[in-house]
Amino acid sequence: MPVQPEHLVSLYHLNDLGPAELRRLLPGHPDLRISEIGPAEDPRHHLETLSTATIVLAPLEKERRITAELMDAMPHCRLIQSVAVGFDGVDHVAAAERGIPVANLPGFNTDAVADWTVGALLYLLRHYALGHEKVQRGEWGPDGLRGPDVSSLTVGIAGFGNIGRAVARRLDAFGAEILVHDPYPSDPNREYVSLAELAERSNVLTLHMPLNEQTRGVVDADLLGRMPHGSYVLNAGRGGVLDERAVAQALDSGRLAGAALDVFAEEPLPASSTLRGRSDVLLNPHSAGVTYTAYDNLRAGVIESLDLVLSGKSPRAVVNGVSPDQARG
Repeated sequence: MPVQPEHLVSLYHLNDLGPAELRRLLPGHPDLRISEIGPAEDPRHHLETLSTATIVLAPLEKERRITAELMDAMPHCRLIQSVAVGFDGVDHVAAAERGIPVANLPGFNTDAVADWTVGALLYLLRHYALGHEKVQRGEWGPDGLRGPDVSSLTVGIAGFGNIGRAVARRLDAFGAEILVHDPYPSDPNREYVSLAELAERSNVLTLHMPLNEQTRGVVDADLLGRMPHGSYVLNAGRGGVLDERAVAQALDSGRLAGAALDVFAEEPLPASSTLRGRSDVLLNPHSAGVTYTAYDNLRAGVIESLDLVLSGKSPRAVVNGVSPDQARG
């Protein structure tokens, strides 16, 4: 049976990783065919292109998600590569059923997201924006700017993967007490508790959980209501785990003193969102992980992954459980 020529099809369109740049960064594979399905194009209209794909770069947009229907049109695909930590752009369960590994890029923006999380907490605690506005108005003095020291707080970290651990290391340096919730305990030196206990004991709840059927909407009005009065919640993980309407209600009641969100259930954040226009909320356009260093790490990571598979080796960081002996040949 003839060997299928390598054909990389990209549905990804960020970080200057177009076909010309991919070819430049993969000089060891001169016969590689590279095609692009642009961000304004529906991949369902490009089934002929996908029919010869051996590797596919997944889109970030859920609207262009690689579905079971598209996978059935990709009989030669040996890898779907997410160019991110998350892999919302592909139905990874359907891929596993078809023997297609789905891989991600864990860790490329760990420090970036952890830095943003701690910076967002300090922004809320010390009222940076209000202080700036006071000076701009010609006012002076600490009125309205007092807040707690980080060392006086108990911080609950929900989700203790690469980013959750990086946040903990930073907050250790501030002297905060750290509690952790994660279904898979990985650090014997940390105190692991249930999600309910995490909320009850934490002045700050910071979310770094994946989005799946178990976590969708799990941080709701009931859970936020368990937190001490005047607490804080931060989300730099996945938007769907946090009930944003419940956050606004908790802020109105005083249960929460502030919130910082980098991710949202619907993106871009709708103009009608109850979180808009509030001085006790920091809103960020899903860019906590965007730094120059993370950009370099991402590009290096995706090229390393592609080169590995194009060289006949098994992919790394497979997220859907497809082992080499289960994968398509």
